[in-house]
Amino acid sequence: MKYLASLLLFFIPFIQLQAQYFNDGSEDSQMDDPITWEASVEKENDSIFNLVFTATLEEGWHLYSQKEADIDIAPIATTFSYNNAEENFELIGETTEPDIEPIYDQVFEADITYFEDEAVFTQQIKVQPGSKPGIIAEIYFSVCDDEKCLPPETERFNISLQDNEITEGFTDLEISEKDKELTEALNINVSGMEKFEPEEKEGNNFLSIFLLGFVGGLIALLTPCVFPMIPLTVSFFTKGAKNRQKGLVNAILYGVFIFAIYLLLSLPFHLLDSVNPEILNNISTNVTLNIIFFVIFIIFAFSFFGYYEITLPSSWSNKMDDKASSVGGIVGIFFMALTLALVSFSCTGPILGSLLGGSLTSDGGAMQLSMGMGGFGLALALPFALFALFPNWLNSLPKSGGWLNTVKVTLGFIELGLAFKFLSNADLVEHWGLLKREIFLGIWILVGLGLMAYLFGQIRFPHDGPKQRISKARFGAGVITFFFVLYLIPGLTNTSAANLKLLSGFPPPLFYSIYEKGTEAPLGLEAYKDWDKGLEAAREQNKPIILDFTGWACVNCRKMEEQVWSEPEVFEMLNEEYILISLYVDDRKELPEEAQFNYMKPKGGIKPIKTIGDKWATFQTLNFKNNSQPFYVLLDNQVNLLNEPVGYTPKASEYLDWLKEGLTKFQETEK
Repeated sequence: MKYLASLLLFFIPFIQLQAQYFNDGSEDSQMDDPITWEASVEKENDSIFNLVFTATLEEGWHLYSQKEADIDIAPIATTFSYNNAEENFELIGETTEPDIEPIYDQVFEADITYFEDEAVFTQQIKVQPGSKPGIIAEIYFSVCDDEKCLPPETERFNISLQDNEITEGFTDLEISEKDKELTEALNINVSGMEKFEPEEKEGNNFLSIFLLGFVGGLIALLTPCVFPMIPLTVSFFTKGAKNRQKGLVNAILYGVFIFAIYLLLSLPFHLLDSVNPEILNNISTNVTLNIIFFVIFIIFAFSFFGYYEITLPSSWSNKMDDKASSVGGIVGIFFMALTLALVSFSCTGPILGSLLGGSLTSDGGAMQLSMGMGGFGLALALPFALFALFPNWLNSLPKSGGWLNTVKVTLGFIELGLAFKFLSNADLVEHWGLLKREIFLGIWILVGLGLMAYLFGQIRFPHDGPKQRISKARFGAGVITFFFVLYLIPGLTNTSAANLKLLSGFPPPLFYSIYEKGTEAPLGLEAYKDWDKGLEAAREQNKPIILDFTGWACVNCRKMEEQVWSEPEVFEMLNEEYILISLYVDDRKELPEEAQFNYMKPKGGIKPIKTIGDKWATFQTLNFKNNSQPFYVLLDNQVNLLNEPVGYTPKASEYLDWLKEGLTKFQETEK
């Protein structure tokens, strides 16, 4: 079992990476409106004016730069346009924006220039002598938070230099009978929306992070740096004290200090978090830092193999040990606990590195790190307290020996595999193409084969003792490794089996492949891009509808298609049981002139519907009171809601259950 437990470390960062999905983006049935715009005019002289546009954003939301991002799936760039039909003014240069460095964007997984809180844009113009033109300024933009992006919008300002007035909105537009007819056609009168209350978002699952840290601590106990210390330290406290009760108190206090020391290690990150929440995300996702983590993990791996030892300066541990000896009481026990933390660093450091790298990728930031470190420290501390309370248990501990080195070497192979995850992060951001999905999995297969060969005694490392008969536990760990390698092999193929469910989200995504993946519709499914045509097909085939509100620049939409829809059962149900209607809310292709119209917003104001994206974004907000993507709705072919709409649902099993629920309801209705 001790070898089997060591293999669990392989999955810790992977599961921690999934912690970002605990706050999984399931959208409330409500409208987000996180940005407001204001315009003003600054006069320099009789002919030079500055048009100033100020965007104010709610906390957590981003507005993207005018610069186009050079990535496959990019955010909507902010665009300014100015009407100069009378040619009585000219633009001087381009619209300027705040000069900031690109920042890692969690949604698009790349370094992108975006603005938070407030952004000021300025356009300088020169007017003709004696002219006081009226200027129509339009701003095309989209905003995102760390989970989703909203459909692009157009903000309009009518600026009169003659009257020194600024009017916001499309106030110059009128609503005609044609506009009313096309607006009414957008309303499909969905039945059943009132049955479902807005869904609350799940909070960060700190308990799960704490348990993952606890598992990491248990694994650290099995390393040669920690395991032999348990009986020695417990015996010191129980036998060296004046009475047994005092020894028990000291041993328990020792465990408490171990827990506290690891918990305190996370406090600096809380200070960083309070200064700028983005720092934590940048630490874990910055390209340079990911490469540094890759190199560090490679170094740790070969240290575990026994080619060299990595330790903190011996003077540190010696000073702590001296202080522990010279200072009695509670302070001395604290320094003993600190000495253990320093001395065991060569074994616990890589495990803590995995914990650090995994925790900081999730939205919980420093708090999740504290929970993980607390769990890790508790797992290390518990044995000292428990064995002090029940010293007879010490007799049941296995003796130190060669199995500890086997655990250490096994951890070395695991660290080697994890190192390439960090290199993969950098590769995905920079689009180097070094670690496509199949290459990444191929490396893991080679690492797994190496571990398997070691466990079966085919290769040896410097600290291995004389060759002996392979134990049942070691053989069992080798068999488990064999089956894991076997599981990875289909990931190298260009088949439906390439989507490895247990590792979803950890290797590079399916689209980052050496094979061509692009198709007109997701995964080659038949997807209608128009509501009316899709509804007609659903009635002809007597099937329910899955309405997919998506976007070309929607990262989570692509993740759903590639990681959830690609699951065989989900794919089969979408392909055979439903009519898929995918409506792209950011499609900038213009509608035919006869299909363009002015839409009167329910709360006042007019919105021109000129593009396909304008139409479907308005269609979504009008019928479902929601404007985020991805957003999925199940309807029967009479436009009755079958169950509650959902947003981003990264767990394929949950999404499949949702599809089955809708299909069952449809079949019951048909009967």
